[in-house]
Amino acid sequence: MTTSESSESRTDHDIWPGLTYDDVPAARAWLKGLGFAEGVLVDDESGTVHHSEMLWPEGGRVMLSTRSDPPGEFDSPRGSGSVYVVTDQPDAVWERAQSLGAEVVRPMRDEDYGSRGFSIKDCEGNRWSFGTYAG
Repeated sequence: MTTSESSESRTDHDIWPGLTYDDVPAARAWLKGLGFAEGVLVDDESGTVHHSEMLWPEGGRVMLSTRSDPPGEFDSPRGSGSVYVVTDQPDAVWERAQSLGAEVVRPMRDEDYGSRGFSIKDCEGNRWSFGTYAG
């Protein structure tokens, strides 16, 4: 593995992935069911969500907005997103994912590099991985 900076000298800062959805309220409800907290929501009278945030209680957040028609400069194709979320409680998140009926991409398992986690798809096909590996 090649890195340009050693982990001892590195200072991490927030990275906010952005995903576009046809139905942002459904995506927000789904993420809330997994354990995210609702953050900012900026929409208009037509129901278009221009910006919203969902906050992970262990740190970090993700931005969600309504997919445009025709696609805008920040739109992504449906189901093309992939997000990894670090958690100290993968089994609890796994239980919540199962109660939501999430489609499993990779079932809960322990990895040879020391992580425990799983991957699922959200209501529009984006992949979400949850695990203990924090780098």
